[in-house]
Amino acid sequence: MNKELRRILIVLTGICTLFVSLIVYISYFQIFKAEAVKNNSYNKRLWIDEEKILRGSIIDRNGKILAYSEKVDDAYKRFYNYGNLYSHVIGYSYREYGKSGLELKYNNTLLNIDETTPFHELKNIVKPNTEGNTLKLTIDHHLQEYSRGLLQGKRGSIVSMNPRTGEIYSMVSLPDFNLSNLREDWNDIMEDEGKPFLNRATSGLYTPGSTFKVLTAIGILEDLDPNSRYECTGSITIDGYPIKDYKGRAHGSVDLREALVKSCNTYFAGKGIELGKGKLGEIANNFMINKKIPFDLPTAKSTFPYKENLGKTDIAAASIGQGKVLVTPLNMALIASGIANKGEILQPILVKEAISPDGEIVRINEAKKISDGIDIFTANEIKNMMVEVVERGTGTNGKIQNIRVAGKTGTAENPSGKSHAWFIGFAPADDPKIAVAVILEEDGSTGGRTAAPIARNIMIEALNTIE
Repeated sequence: MNKELRRILIVLTGICTLFVSLIVYISYFQIFKAEAVKNNSYNKRLWIDEEKILRGSIIDRNGKILAYSEKVDDAYKRFYNYGNLYSHVIGYSYREYGKSGLELKYNNTLLNIDETTPFHELKNIVKPNTEGNTLKLTIDHHLQEYSRGLLQGKRGSIVSMNPRTGEIYSMVSLPDFNLSNLREDWNDIMEDEGKPFLNRATSGLYTPGSTFKVLTAIGILEDLDPNSRYECTGSITIDGYPIKDYKGRAHGSVDLREALVKSCNTYFAGKGIELGKGKLGEIANNFMINKKIPFDLPTAKSTFPYKENLGKTDIAAASIGQGKVLVTPLNMALIASGIANKGEILQPILVKEAISPDGEIVRINEAKKISDGIDIFTANEIKNMMVEVVERGTGTNGKIQNIRVAGKTGTAENPSGKSHAWFIGFAPADDPKIAVAVILEEDGSTGGRTAAPIARNIMIEALNTIE
């Protein structure tokens, strides 16, 4: 009798355990994974309303139509007007390949539907929705086209934005792909070693090189004496590891200002060790490194693992933007924007507003502060140093006639090949209207030689054409 009772108890315990596990499993998906499952581009429920609703158009800041839908043979078909130009921004919406970019993020808005709930289903039965909302972007089509033209034939990314509103004016990543030929080109794109599907602007992670020195310079202004002199001999040895200036060139006696203008590696490496990893990490965090940037597209998190057990050589390398520091071009554009905007970093905006079929604005995205990067005094000091970088330092190819430009070049060593060329900057320096980050992947040249002229041309074009 006792044996039978024990067997029954064991069976019941097993059933209860399985039942509880099932509840926990379902609860986990309902609480933590529901959003991800709902928005998965392969979720067939996303397509239910597509058969009945004319998907809304996507337009640039001036009203130019970038993507639209119309009925073809009793079915709605999506059209992309500019081939490759918006492959990483707008993304795609194909039944067999799912959705990406803004087509995925704003799917419900483009279809003019609420969240999929029983109430929504009932409302649809009573009064079916037949036309979606239009998305109006902050992108300027002309500047987007112009930016891509400057990057043509290269690998890399360009991000340009308004530092005072957070509005993205252009966002380009190459290689890219043709949205209109996705069905024909899918296999080739998937096998392409250049990774055309990767949005390098938001998800490409790169060593920032000397552009990171603006953050180290902030730490020196806050915690050390920026006027103390350092004798640069062209190289320094830290724990047996040699750190050299570009081509081993000695800069002589420098203070912080001269060290930034001349991009002196040995100065910043030594000062970075004095600051310590905690201070460098604090500044990095203030400029959204190690944090998720809130944005309309998926973003990779820039990283500086300062909480790890870093040695002096790791800290020295990080101080000059090498070693374990990895950043996205979007993050570097935010760093330039934060300095331009008196230390305040605004959330980057790609979608300005959603407009109903009746012309009513049903959603608007406004500027929101996401971080206090630095105080106004420090921002102004760094800005003035960056102006001198362009006027007489490594960034002279970023000069614009009769306009003061603030910038910083970067030449980042890359373990897998040639160096990356960087430039970040903004203009006019005293009344910033445009901030830019440019990276040329494995360019093999210096940021001052190849990235700075591209940034300069974008700033000129933006200042001349954007109201």
